[in-house]
Amino acid sequence: MTAKINSIFIVAGEPSGDVHAEKLVSALKAISPKTKFFGNGGDKMAESGVEIIHHINDMSVMGFVEVIKHYPKLLNIFENTISMIKKIKPDKIILVDYPGFNLRLAKKIKKLKLGIPITYFILPQLWAWKESRIKIMKKTIDQSISIFPFETDWYNSKGLDTFYAGHPLIEKKYRTNDSEKFFEKHLFKEDKPVLILLPGSRQQEVDHHWPVLLDTLTDLNKKFPGLQTVVVKSDNVELSPMPEHIKIEFSSESAMRNGTAAISSSGTATLECAMANLPTVVCYKMSRLNWTLYNLFGKVEHISIVNLIAKKKIIPELIQNKMNPKNIVKEILPYLDSKSKTRMETIKHFDKLRKNLGQQGVFDRIADFILR
Repeated sequence: MTAKINSIFIVAGEPSGDVHAEKLVSALKAISPKTKFFGNGGDKMAESGVEIIHHINDMSVMGFVEVIKHYPKLLNIFENTISMIKKIKPDKIILVDYPGFNLRLAKKIKKLKLGIPITYFILPQLWAWKESRIKIMKKTIDQSISIFPFETDWYNSKGLDTFYAGHPLIEKKYRTNDSEKFFEKHLFKEDKPVLILLPGSRQQEVDHHWPVLLDTLTDLNKKFPGLQTVVVKSDNVELSPMPEHIKIEFSSESAMRNGTAAISSSGTATLECAMANLPTVVCYKMSRLNWTLYNLFGKVEHISIVNLIAKKKIIPELIQNKMNPKNIVKEILPYLDSKSKTRMETIKHFDKLRKNLGQQGVFDRIADFILR
């Protein structure tokens, strides 16, 4: 370390950010054990020793309409966060993902001239949406850390010096064999395929996706008798109705290790499935207004991070009206056949993908970079 770091203020606003932030805090503490951590986050960050100011349960909203609806509450959280930073006077601020809130926070901190260096970990996807924000980042961010190789190249090409240490999911171990416990727990037969449903980690996503997935299962069970289905449920979402034949699993890692194929909401989960060699159909629906805005301003060819990293379509994507039972059944059936050519080719693509994401020790390298 170039200087003693007494305190760090870290801000995450969503479940995925909470998970990554917790691991980053642990790596930072290994280097600087006396550093105190404060910030906005969730249970994972709290477990790692962060004193939570605002919980992610009050911050995790998605989409233009939802943000407007919750704006007064988010504004109050924003203003209180500024007040706490002024009071604590941390030596560093680390922003984790959550760009709508965090970029505004970075801008405000710099405007107040508090002299606190700001690190941004898990960068806004400006290559897909709102590229003009790069101007704000150049003026406010002191350290920029990406988790995707193609994104690092994009940011560097735009004049923002960006560090890449590998993707955090490299650290997860998907090869541990817990199949006996998994099948016993859900009363499944090991000789029958297991379909994993990943409807999303936000209630807004689940509300759009769950009815379509239930209709899809009705059709799929007619075409594939004996299919066994598990849904990965986040603690902060409700799934209703819940048919008895669908088993609930809270561990995404266990589900992915033992699944045959998956239907997943677009997001980090799609990359987790690839890391676990789980062929996946990516689906996503949003409100009409958000869909209109996406079509007006969105600039990427794919919505799945797997396809973006591969720079080509290696898993199917069904967006908005294309996310319907007929299309999902058509795309998922080849993945449920263990000997299908489609399944084998997809797994080969996954092998290549993993090699592009770096080596283990990601959080140690990031922590060293932040504290150097």
